[in-house]
Amino acid sequence: MTTTEIGRYGEKLAAKFLKKNRYRIIAKNSHQSHNELDIVAVNKEYIIFVEVKTRSVGEDLHSEYGTPAEAVTFLKQKRLIAAAKSFMAKNKKYYKKQPRMDVIEVYLNRGNGKLLKINHFENAFGE
Repeated sequence: MTTTEIGRYGEKLAAKFLKKNRYRIIAKNSHQSHNELDIVAVNKEYIIFVEVKTRSVGEDLHSEYGTPAEAVTFLKQKRLIAAAKSFMAKNKKYYKKQPRMDVIEVYLNRGNGKLLKINHFENAFGE
């Protein structure tokens, strides 16, 4: 699998995970102000902007690139916040929902591509 394919597969698994945990997906790969929101979901209280980071790793979950969440740098956070603001400006029906920025880490087995683990960090960053 290419890195793009790995990333898209991780996003698919993250969306499935969110649905299983009672989130409703309202957008995927939403392009906003030159940035992309991987997943936008809602629940009773929140509109959630989810950044998904996927790594192919060994059984020990170790990656020479660090954890997937560590790839969400300060600059990336600022871009995601700008994208979330743009999304909210275009989708005023969600104004009553509290916005939240989450990160989902997806770990795939380097050998066979199977899911090893998902970590969901709620309210991972914000302004």
